[in-house]
Amino acid sequence: MKNKRVLISGASVAGPALALWLSRYGFEPTIVERAPAVRPGGYAVDFRGASLRVLERMGLLAEVQQKQTRIGAITIVDEKNRKVASMPDGFTSGELEILRGDLAGIFHEATRHSTEYIFDDSIAGMEESDAAVDVVFQRGGRRRFDLVVGADGLHSNVRSLVFGEEAHFVRYLGYYVSIFTVPNHLQLEQSGVYYGTLGKKVGIFSQGDPREAKASFFFATEPLGYDRRDTAQQKRILREQFQKEGWEVPRLLEMMETAPDFYFDSVSQVKMDRWWSGRSVLVGDAAYCASPLSGMGTGMAVVGAYILAGELAEADGDYAVAFANYESRMRDFVKKCQGIADGGTDWFVPRTRFRLWLSNQIWKILPYTPWKDMMIEVPLKIGNSIQLKDYGQNAVEADPVAQ
Repeated sequence: MKNKRVLISGASVAGPALALWLSRYGFEPTIVERAPAVRPGGYAVDFRGASLRVLERMGLLAEVQQKQTRIGAITIVDEKNRKVASMPDGFTSGELEILRGDLAGIFHEATRHSTEYIFDDSIAGMEESDAAVDVVFQRGGRRRFDLVVGADGLHSNVRSLVFGEEAHFVRYLGYYVSIFTVPNHLQLEQSGVYYGTLGKKVGIFSQGDPREAKASFFFATEPLGYDRRDTAQQKRILREQFQKEGWEVPRLLEMMETAPDFYFDSVSQVKMDRWWSGRSVLVGDAAYCASPLSGMGTGMAVVGAYILAGELAEADGDYAVAFANYESRMRDFVKKCQGIADGGTDWFVPRTRFRLWLSNQIWKILPYTPWKDMMIEVPLKIGNSIQLKDYGQNAVEADPVAQ
């Protein structure tokens, strides 16, 4: 097979999923990750339709199901914790829900014997020739690979090196989000609570360990300038945005200071005319982030990794053919998944008083209307809208760890 040595940037979800398939097809994957280890914590991620079938083909569905979480009732409350409205049960959970950190841990365990992992490092530069890609690492190492894959998220390093500045591809949707773990002081049981004011929404969810909960903060603002690696600065931004809010907000901001897994980022999508150039290709959020409000990002990443690896195997390593086929198969699916978040953000976190009022009225009547089923059925239909090709005939003996 040609072009067997594949460097993957990113060890969260898309990268290890791709590595699992590549190793089964006889490729030699290496993953480089800026963090010192697999990142723990994070918000819950969903699987629907085709992505569930990919998990099954990976041999990991049962293991993911063992760690699944599922939010039932979600209540919208006012400042005095009185119920204002509710969301349909299962509205945020998909067919299968798991904490991102738990999923990343499962994927890492399934690939660590068949994939070389390089932690606490990143790609500093790349030089492509007709024969290969010479990669310089941040810590000073230099190696040669046949192909390079950017599976490194919304702020992809590979995308910047190959395609140019992030600003050309990242479409800001007008909001920022922060998520972190807190003690389950409200004693929630597989349920969630939302509190919203103008341009802001705060949630608390119990999803796994009954002692813990996840706090989520959304707020509307113009684009902010800040250091993405300066957690202290991000916490200051969050405190400034929510310092005048009531309900449980002051207590959550206090708990934020000792949270083990603070996350802060913009709510954005990635829109690109092309996901590959030469010997480099993007997968997952790096290529087509749909934003956290779509609920489809992880599913797209897993499906994209499956198709990219399968096309490379079927093309016997002919990357130009494989990359083009991968993009062709994924394009329509990505467009539909991203469309879930398009136009819906202003209803989830309203920015005008009229929309805030109207949003609450809609949530009040929703459980008693046929719309509640549509809000669950439409994402499921989109999740099933891509046909998965069977690449099994190209697989070598499967990784025994993943069985």
